[in-house]
Amino acid sequence: GHVLGQYCLGNCYADGKGVRQDDHEATRLYGLAADQGYAAARYEYACHCEQGVDVPQDDVKAARYNRMAAEQGCASAQFSLANSYEQGRGVPQDDREAAR
Repeated sequence: GHVLGQYCLGNCYADGKGVRQDDHEATRLYGLAADQGYAAARYEYACHCEQGVDVPQDDVKAARYNRMAAEQGCASAQFSLANSYEQGRGVPQDDREAAR
């Protein structure tokens, strides 16, 4: 699929803009775009995993997707990953890594 289209449509479903709000469809579309390497989708998918939005809550998976997005320069993912390290959520607690 078209990665940017999947991500943008995921946003529409997440927010109910132009379509009926649907967490399942938003999560599915974010996951498709994330697995194709789109950094913003990786961050959004990580948020859904962290919060358990239409997927089982999974801090390890959230940290993994945040790491991928963070390595691509996504500032929101970098912040979220730092919080995960600070709190030991999905990764071992590591103040040094959190400050990095």
